[in-house]
Amino acid sequence: MATIELTTAEFEKTVTENDIVLVDFWASWCGPCKMFSPIYEAASEKYPDVVFAKVNTEEEQALAGHFQVRSIPTLMIFREQIIIFSQAGALPASQLEEVIVKAKELDMNAVREEIAKQQQSEEA
Repeated sequence: MATIELTTAEFEKTVTENDIVLVDFWASWCGPCKMFSPIYEAASEKYPDVVFAKVNTEEEQALAGHFQVRSIPTLMIFREQIIIFSQAGALPASQLEEVIVKAKELDMNAVREEIAKQQQSEEA
């Protein structure tokens, strides 16, 4: 599966309707973004069961602002609508692959339990 361009209009639907969504926040003038793009595209071909999306931060400033993207490229991974990974900077192919494999293996029940614990402690 190739990467898809995401806008604010499709963002929520894409994250809600897919188990794992990787989002690359980028801009056309960004050198590291241009270097990361072929790595990201290659990974999208290798993992057809994962959605690989791109958000152009110049065109989708509200979306970038909502997720507090301060530098680009920034990669976020959503699994079952929960952000499980967020990191600024271009990743080498081996590191991107490692992150994808870990995201797929993650026990989401444990993640939800941890989030519930954090919310309870904040409320106390």
